[in-house]
Amino acid sequence: MPPRTTIRKDEWEGRLHEVQVTKDDLNRLIMDYLVIEGYKSAAQEFSDEAGITPPVDFESIQSRMVIREALQRGDVEEAITRVNDLNPEGCIAEALQFAQDELAPRGEESPEFLSELERTMALLAFDSSSSAPSAITDLLSPAQRMKTAGEVNAAILESFSQGKEVKLVQLLKLLCWGESMLSERADFPKVDIYGGVSSDDGEGEVTPMHE
Repeated sequence: MPPRTTIRKDEWEGRLHEVQVTKDDLNRLIMDYLVIEGYKSAAQEFSDEAGITPPVDFESIQSRMVIREALQRGDVEEAITRVNDLNPEGCIAEALQFAQDELAPRGEESPEFLSELERTMALLAFDSSSSAPSAITDLLSPAQRMKTAGEVNAAILESFSQGKEVKLVQLLKLLCWGESMLSERADFPKVDIYGGVSSDDGEGEVTPMHE
């Protein structure tokens, strides 16, 4: 097994400074975040100030947020209406027909699948968790509403050929993966995404990079 390499803080920072990141790249990352997270007003202002053409229509951002808020408060009927208005091709009625024609027959072959399908379809019959049977109460919980709202938001973004995950989040995941791979071979300054940036001095001691 080859010996581990130690990369000192000054050497590491020198390598980082060699990486060219343009202002336009940073502006597009910011715009991507504002659009996907639904900050319509901020996206409009940033578009004007930075001179960036938004990847989607600003009104669609507002529509997505209305749908997300409806799902989070449990107003499924309102959410369905808004989804159909925003994207008629993704009609909920078609989804229900698909469930009946394609998923139900598969449920007959798999009891577990059928049970989950029945629980999910039963949601359409109840407005709140208080009136729903205990078997499906968890599907109407605030946590599940948040999850559903996020998944619907992602699906709408995808239908408009827009990324469904914030690029900054993707970059953080890539950073963590890269650090994990490099850690197998070397000691180097690492980024603590929770506590800030830190530096390993090569002797096992971690010191802040920013005072």
